[in-house]
Amino acid sequence: MENKLSLNELSTQNNWAKTDEANHFSKMLRLYRQNKLDLDSFRRFRLQHGAYGTRMTDDYAMVRIKIPAGEIHPEQLTKIAQLSDSFSIGSAHISTRQNIQLHWVVLEDVPEIMLELAKVGLTTREACGNTVRNVMCSPLSGVCNNEAFDSTPYAIATAKFLLRNPLNQNLPRKFKFNFACCEKHGMDKIVDVGLVPTIKEYAKHIQYGFKIFLGGGLGNKSYVGHQLEEFTPIEDLLHTSIAVIRIFDRLGNRKNLARNRMRYLVNELGWDKFKTLILKERIISRVTQSITTSFEVDNNKTMHKINQTSQLVNLDLIMYDRWLNTNTIKQKQTDYYSIFLTLEAGDITSNQLRKLAKICEEFSQERLLRHGFSQDIVIRWVHKNHLKMLYSRLVSVGLANPGALTIASPVGCSGTTSCNLALTNSHRLAKEIQRKLLSLRIDQDDDLKDSTIKISGCPNSCGQHEIATIGFYGGGGRSGKDMYPVYQMSLGGRHDDHAQLGTNCIRIPAKNVIDTILKLISIFKQDKKPHDSFKSWIDKIVNSRSDTSIQSINDIKKLLIPLTVVPNKSENSDFFSDYGSTDNYHTRTGKGECAA
Repeated sequence: MENKLSLNELSTQNNWAKTDEANHFSKMLRLYRQNKLDLDSFRRFRLQHGAYGTRMTDDYAMVRIKIPAGEIHPEQLTKIAQLSDSFSIGSAHISTRQNIQLHWVVLEDVPEIMLELAKVGLTTREACGNTVRNVMCSPLSGVCNNEAFDSTPYAIATAKFLLRNPLNQNLPRKFKFNFACCEKHGMDKIVDVGLVPTIKEYAKHIQYGFKIFLGGGLGNKSYVGHQLEEFTPIEDLLHTSIAVIRIFDRLGNRKNLARNRMRYLVNELGWDKFKTLILKERIISRVTQSITTSFEVDNNKTMHKINQTSQLVNLDLIMYDRWLNTNTIKQKQTDYYSIFLTLEAGDITSNQLRKLAKICEEFSQERLLRHGFSQDIVIRWVHKNHLKMLYSRLVSVGLANPGALTIASPVGCSGTTSCNLALTNSHRLAKEIQRKLLSLRIDQDDDLKDSTIKISGCPNSCGQHEIATIGFYGGGGRSGKDMYPVYQMSLGGRHDDHAQLGTNCIRIPAKNVIDTILKLISIFKQDKKPHDSFKSWIDKIVNSRSDTSIQSINDIKKLLIPLTVVPNKSENSDFFSDYGSTDNYHTRTGKGECAA
């Protein structure tokens, strides 16, 4: 298990760890096992330290590793691979919030994992619980052609300031920051605090700052965030962040767990009143904080010389071109590319993690990886001359699937594979959809490239279904005495500069979801105008601007009704079981911990 970094290596990256937290966790677990600490108190404690409950059991945990700004180094990937083999299931899961999760960990093994993670500068602290969660940053920040400036240093600085900060240790509910590179590539309008870098130009100088959006979020009741002001200077970033957290801490609903996210507070107070409170609190923060209450922003970027050693082996040029067109983005830096690796529902084996660590060292000039917003991994700063060689290496480790930046790379939360609240196996469904769409080469259709499919196993939105072109969330249906898995489908969600929530359309049995997606594509192909993409076509329909024969959601619904018909169980028993299961479907759930 030896994988210690040298002091010199640790000094070149951010160290988020605190080793004594592992011993403290072990002590609290011992008290809990001895019945000297009640279940609710221990649950709050372990969540604060990144150990989430596992479906239908108190003896296992999901360990969530925080990856601030999505930046992870090769040594850290190797360490996580070791821990997965030793304590988990030989694989890891990349979440939509840039964390890495290890599932089905024996609770008594959590302290050992924490201790080993600390050796490579990683922590699980505040990855769960009612705190500020992992501070996210667009994987294209620093290389995006549309950005005003690189927001990564500010995301890192914000994460450093808030980690273990007494300011946010007992909030009414979890709280999320998301830094974008630009409004096209961010998630800034669907989180508590979303930030988009921007500049103001004057005659003799340029001022750096952010557009800040507050009160967005997804769940049973979703909202798009409101812009706080036209321009927030960088020097006000910290004070604004403090003000928002303080107001939420002070006024957030601590009694009703179903309505205690900040978006509910904004809705109940009204945006104008909430905004006034924030601006007043920001003034108080400015005049009362010590001069030492600030965060350091490191804008220095270390680049590494690439020593190319790989051999090009059996390159399939047709598949390479397919991959190149659907998995790569040209950076603003001449001759460099960012490479998106699509994973099936965010899963990656421990062996792939090890191989990916070496690939990163060999091909990325910045010698780190970034996690994306769609359960994907991004290798940046790859020179154009190395793309074929990189593809060849990715093929050899099973990480060269095409379609990463297309509709053929759906998002699926963990669902009933591990989550207490899940009603369906959204995780497996996402994999089945991806395999089907890739087999049909849907990823090569330019009309479908900018569309998304996102799936949640319940209405709670871990799969972000409300902001998908085609979104699904799971539930149960009944035919006589028999139950079957079903999904509510929504259309027209998006998270770009025209962010909007999807419109509910129809409930589709789980085993008909793939056919429904293909039917929607077929309807689009028959109805579209020459200039329409699938995303723009759906957008016109849900916003009553259609100029084709399909005028409304109801028109689509009528065409999909045959796919809602439930067969007789004696004729099709598979219909009444979920993906990945041969048992009869049921809707039994456990106690949720999102608000514990």
